Amino acid sequence: MKKKRDVPTADVLSHFLVPEMKVLSDSEKAKLFAKFGIDEHKLPRMPSKDPGAMALKAAPGNVIRIERDDGTGKYTTYRVVVE
Repeated sequence: MKKKRDVPTADVLSHFLVPEMKVLSDSEKAKLFAKFGIDEHKLPRMPSKDPGAMALKAAPGNVIRIERDDGTGKYTTYRVVVE
């Protein structure tokens, strides 16, 4: 019988292929929604069991800012954590 793991065993956030991620505070989340005129249902979803979400200890309803650098420039995306 396989044992379930609740927390990743490796620090996934420090891996060189994983973009920088941060959980937004409630005020940052409100500013984001006001800036773009959206609500959390308009954002792409990230499962709460995603290794990045688990490493950040993100709960369903949290919004995660993801900053990527693809070599031509930096860009920011957002994901809402769902169950």
